[in-house]
This record gives sequence, structure tokens and C-alpha cells, in this order.
Amino acid sequence: MMNYTVIEKIIAKHTTQQVAPGEIVIADVDCAMASDTTGPMAINAFNEMGGSHPWDSKKMVFIIDHASPAPNERVANLHKKVRDFAIKTESNLHDIGSGICHQVMVDEGYVNPWDLIIGADSHSVTYGALGAFSTGVGSTDLAAVMLTGKVWLKVPPTIRVNLSGQLNDGVSSKDLVLFLVGETGLDGATYCALEFSHHPDLSLSSRMTITSMSVEMGGKAGVFEQPNHSDPVMPDENANYHKVIDVDLSQIVPKLSEPDSPDNVVDLAEHLGQPVDAGFIGTCTNGRLEDLQAAAKILNGKSLPVGVRLIITPASKKVLNDAVEDGTFSILSKSGATFIPPGCGPCVGTHLGVPADGETIISSANRNFPGRMGNKNAKVFLASPSTVAASALMGKITDPSELSIL
Repeated sequence: MMNYTVIEKIIAKHTTQQVAPGEIVIADVDCAMASDTTGPMAINAFNEMGGSHPWDSKKMVFIIDHASPAPNERVANLHKKVRDFAIKTESNLHDIGSGICHQVMVDEGYVNPWDLIIGADSHSVTYGALGAFSTGVGSTDLAAVMLTGKVWLKVPPTIRVNLSGQLNDGVSSKDLVLFLVGETGLDGATYCALEFSHHPDLSLSSRMTITSMSVEMGGKAGVFEQPNHSDPVMPDENANYHKVIDVDLSQIVPKLSEPDSPDNVVDLAEHLGQPVDAGFIGTCTNGRLEDLQAAAKILNGKSLPVGVRLIITPASKKVLNDAVEDGTFSILSKSGATFIPPGCGPCVGTHLGVPADGETIISSANRNFPGRMGNKNAKVFLASPSTVAASALMGKITDPSELSIL
């Protein structure tokens, strides 16, 4: 009788080898992705391997997002390398302004339940929100995928996360995943897969927030059950788990990650009143329409104080256009927020929003290691979009639920 977890079932669909934790298998890949940071090196390695054309150009995706538009000559030439290769090989190309690779992959329909997807970026784990196995690899490994359409994997043990109860008002999926990162630490799920139970209150955007930060726990992948899909993505009843974590969502309170690590997680209440110089809302973790709407709810009809910035990066052009159409963009812009092109920008410190020495930033990003935003002499707190918006509005770390009584 089968006893597979969701991850094991997906891998089994893509290989003829035995699937069990610790086994190394060769698996067929449904889609592969590279960005402007990893694409040039992958192309070089692909050429060195004797490649001339990806195994299936329809399944190969290049997305220019990490330093987009190009901030200097060197990066512009890297973009050209990716652009020229994608056009020459008739691979899928999403150029500057299209958005963050992980959001574009979902927006453009490259991800489906039961897929096995390889991306040359650590946050490729995001696609598990749709019931796919997705993981990040280095550029050389991606080149091998480009050449063969296959990848080698060590089947990871699975950590099961059971979600029950309901999130309280003012608490979001970001608070939930920060709680989990704080509980497990950066290496608590190293080379394990995280399997999350279905929860009807978690939208696709919320699930993507959670799966994107699976890698912040060391996870090789993070995947949500999909019981309502035409071919339900569910584990076997007697699946064997490495560990089981039970979470009552009603017990989660607003959280913060203190500088300088995502797992330095504390209750938001511990830092109330801490002055901030700027807020940042965006990234593959929290740059979706749902996140921008949460910020607009806080800032509607209000103005940022003098000397405090709020930078917003929509996760994709689709998110940007949707925010324009429903009025969210106007609310945020009129409040004093500054929009920059869809992409990674401030999250990775490439350009567009690098903080100054000694500044304190509150960010909806996924990482706050020293120098992550481009300046090791700045302090970065991680929080939900609502908390970022409330804190930017007040010029100090603020619980968004408190604003209703001000």
C-alpha cells in the first residue's frame, strides 16, 4: 500500500526510480526558469556542455527582473546576453518591467498542480502554492536541465504543517510564516520538504507568501494540498512524515523579524514605537494585489510624514495594472508612496531604494541579512504589508489594528 507524501507523489510521477526519502532520482522537468542574475551563467555553462537549443523551448523561461531596468552598462550587457539567447532559441522571454520571476511564472500560467519545476533562484519554492514541486538550483545545474530536460534530486523527507483555526483581524499569512520561520530557524527544514494542509481562508496570494519563505526555513520545497483540483493533490492517508507541526491560526499575533536574520522573530509588540526611516512593500513574498490593497486600506486618505519614504514594487505588470484599475495605485500614490517598476529592486539591493547608513527600514521582504538591501550599515525589519504601511504612516513601528482608534 502506498504511503507517499504530496512531494513524494509528485516526484514519483516524474521518474521511474524508487521514491523514498534519501533516494537520488533522475526526474523529468515540466518547466525551467532563469532570471537575469542566473541566466547568463547558465547560458555559458550550457554552451560549454555543447548545447545549442534547450530540450524544449516552450518549457524554458527567461525573466529579466533582479536589476530591471538595467542600472549600468555591465548589467545591460548581461540582459542583452539573456535576451539574445532567448530570442535565438525561441524560448519564453519576459523582459524588463514584466515583474518578479516567481509572480510572472504564475501570472503567465507556467505552473500547474502536479508539475515539477526547476528555477535558478532560491525562491522558486513559491510555486508549491499551486500544488507543484518546485525548487531552486545553481546555474550549472540549470544548464544541465536546459540540455536534457531532466534533473537529479535527492528525495527530501517531508515536514507536515497542519493549519487549523482562523487568523484574527490584522494578522496575515506573513505573520504566520514569520512565526514558522522563528519556530524552525533557518536550518530547521534543511533538505526537507514542507507540506501544508489546505485551508479555505488562505488565498493563492497568501499561500505564495508562505511557500516562498519555505526556503527561509531551509526547505527544499514547500507545497500546499490542492483537494479541490480536478486531480486532487493530496498525500496518502498513511503517509510517513519526518515531523508534524500543528498550528492554530487563531493564536498567531503580528510578528517582526529583527535585524539581521529572518529567524530573529518576535511579537510586533516588542518594538512598538521604534522609529523608522522608510518602508518597502514588494518582493515575491508580498508584492501582490492583496498586499497592495492591505496597504491602501491603511493609507487611504492619509499622507506620509515628512522625511519618511514608502517604496512600493508591484510583483508583476499584471499586479500593477490591476492596482491601477481598482484604484489601489491611486490611493497609495496620493498618500506619498513611490512606485518603482515591477521587479526585485530593493529586495536584493541592486538599485532603486538602497538605504543610507544608520537608517531603519521596515520591509515586507523575505530576508534581512546585513547588506541585503544594498547597505550593511542599515537595519531592516521584516513584517506584513499592513504593518509596513502603518509604520511608514506613523514614522515608527505600529500595530495596524491600533490605527482604528487613533
